[in-house]
Amino acid sequence: MFANSPVDTIAFAGRDLFVKRDDLLHPAFSGNKARKFAYFLEHEFPGITQVIGHGSAQANSLYSLSALAKLKDWQCDFYVDHISGTLRDEPRGNYAAALANGANVIDVRQLLTANSLPQVTCLQYIEQQVLPQAPLAMFIPEGGRCAYAQHGVNQLGKEILAWATTNHIAGLRVFLPSGTGTTALFLNQYFVQQQADIRVLTCAVVGGDDYLRLQFSMLNPDPLMHPRIVNVGKKYHFGKLYYEFYAMWQRLNNTGIQFELLYDPLGFIVLEHYLQSHGSGPVMYLHQGGLLGNETMLPRYQRKWG
Repeated sequence: MFANSPVDTIAFAGRDLFVKRDDLLHPAFSGNKARKFAYFLEHEFPGITQVIGHGSAQANSLYSLSALAKLKDWQCDFYVDHISGTLRDEPRGNYAAALANGANVIDVRQLLTANSLPQVTCLQYIEQQVLPQAPLAMFIPEGGRCAYAQHGVNQLGKEILAWATTNHIAGLRVFLPSGTGTTALFLNQYFVQQQADIRVLTCAVVGGDDYLRLQFSMLNPDPLMHPRIVNVGKKYHFGKLYYEFYAMWQRLNNTGIQFELLYDPLGFIVLEHYLQSHGSGPVMYLHQGGLLGNETMLPRYQRKWG
């Protein structure tokens, strides 16, 4: 159902850098989560009327699940630990777009408090209270971290391999920043299995390198299939504002491509250091979408630094 996303070239760190534009994958369903959820979009599930997910109220996966549900004519119920009063009163970003798609975003903490129930996590609540009462529901783990993601990521791998072959690009390295590492793992696994001269590089954005290695091992215990982790070199807290992130994002705007403010700035900081110390081989950056998140991240940066 997806068209092959284009590859652009930008000037970065004194050299040409290829950018795989998965932000342009589909008008309503693009980026990293579209790849992860492609299996559900492209297959039929007789009897399923509902999709259930969980995460944060501004997660890219919230919007993507709501878009998937709309395309499949399913109800989307998304459980979150908390919705701030500000966001509830003035919906923005992924949260607002998901509501516009008809999603139910359920504040578990508020629900438990209102019903005097013991405090549990979103996942525990879903497993204990929701799924037993929802026989017609499809449950998708947080961020699409599941074996089904391999279907769409393999298609991404096919596109990159075909592009490299057509353009006679040898020794390509594909770089992307990682949360759970699902895309990076399955993408590198695809190239290894195809015996392609392409490998994946990534960096840990949500947790440290050890966390990312654990996520890889949970999906595939064979270390030969794992991407190479490029060390960040400094401890950053996920979601916290850093001036160097904002400065990098502003630099990236000058390339003519808009990137997002949560993963891409750290990704490009790490990539720049890598490029400065690892020769001139061809590198492709995977643009994973997520631009709706800028509607809430950018005002935070502007309030702090203008």
